[in-house]
Amino acid sequence: MFKKIGLTVILLIIALFTIITWTFASPLQEAVVTNTDVASENSQAPKNIILFIGDGMSPSLMTPYRHYSDDTATAELEQTAFDPHLVGQQMTHSADTKETITDSAAAATALATGEKTYHSAVGVDGNGEQLHNVIEAAKTIDMSTGLVVTSEVIHATPANFFTHVRDRDRHSEIADASVDDIIKNELKVDVLLGGGLKHFNRSDRNLVSELQERGYTYVSSKQELLDSDSDLLLGLFAEEGLPMFLDRDEDIPSLKDMTKAAISRLSKDEDGFFLMVEGSQIDWGGHSNDISSMMSEMTDFEQAFEAALDFAEADGDTLVLVTADHGTGGFSMGVDGENHWNPEPIRQMKRTPQFLAQKIVNEGTVVDLLEEYVEWDFEVEEISAIQTALSNENPSSSIRAILSKAVDKRSYTGWTTDGHTGEDVNVYAFGPKSELWHGLSDNTSVAKNIFEVLEEKE
Repeated sequence: MFKKIGLTVILLIIALFTIITWTFASPLQEAVVTNTDVASENSQAPKNIILFIGDGMSPSLMTPYRHYSDDTATAELEQTAFDPHLVGQQMTHSADTKETITDSAAAATALATGEKTYHSAVGVDGNGEQLHNVIEAAKTIDMSTGLVVTSEVIHATPANFFTHVRDRDRHSEIADASVDDIIKNELKVDVLLGGGLKHFNRSDRNLVSELQERGYTYVSSKQELLDSDSDLLLGLFAEEGLPMFLDRDEDIPSLKDMTKAAISRLSKDEDGFFLMVEGSQIDWGGHSNDISSMMSEMTDFEQAFEAALDFAEADGDTLVLVTADHGTGGFSMGVDGENHWNPEPIRQMKRTPQFLAQKIVNEGTVVDLLEEYVEWDFEVEEISAIQTALSNENPSSSIRAILSKAVDKRSYTGWTTDGHTGEDVNVYAFGPKSELWHGLSDNTSVAKNIFEVLEEKE
């Protein structure tokens, strides 16, 4: 009997303890759930969306860029403009998960349409069927649209945002789409800025004239870009890709210049706008294992992002996203485990190795040009190698490689490949709905989440 009473008392105590625990805990639990729900509900769909894509911008590049852009006059290591807005990472593998390394076309298809596909595909699935992209969705609800790049505007990444072809190398077909593809009696892209004039002014078709006939203003220099107030704008500032940021003269706009120009025009639309901005040539520097070029292009990309961030902070109704399509080059911050990576020799390059190589080939001089554009001394063997390379079949490429390796040697930079790499890439976000990208996701989530945001705007 006493055992039964004791057991009953114990059970009553456990029950009482449980009641007390839930009584005091449930308000807190309820508050947590409610706060999460409220945060989601209060994050209304933004009026504007700006998507930045750093082509080839792997996470391994963000650390050296932080050191490269650091203010050496202070004791601390300053953050980049990107750092405070890091929210997660994205997987970049292709449609077949065994293909761990993607290309820009397949990656951009994922970013623009929310669907994975095969390498070289532009806005089509594995069967070649067209995939709906975010610019088409934005145009459907009367938003203005823009594309700003430092490559040709028909390159793999921008092409995915306005057309659909089975192969990224169909350049003329991609360019033609800028005039031929219509949504609601309008062209898909209102502001198109970058390089690639040779694809628009061809012997078989003059797309520049055709766009002008449709009301677009055409500009080909920085000053013309700044002077124009047209809402429909085509800017082509080079026959192919733009010169790298470190090598541009005053006639060619920076990525920041083009981004600000696009925003100033697109933001006039009461229905909002979608703008994609690509730092295209970060990737090109990686393919050449050229850290000077990559750091130069990262600077251009960051300054453009800062301009967009300034607008978004003042506007209060703009979502800004930053990510990459893949890594390129397999950058290594150090080569021997003993010497620290040193950005100073990179900072002391007044021009990129690509620029210097071509100038050496054109002028036939070596020592004087190196002394003019590089603040450190070359070894006798390096100068001799450059002079010998002048007689090579492709002297510019050979000399660029020699110069890039000279920078690597002094900065303790290493590389694993001249191709793409398959690691996850960072995601940075600011503004309404930025919480959608928190944590680890797939690169298809960029488009899928944007589609969701656009649907909410309807």
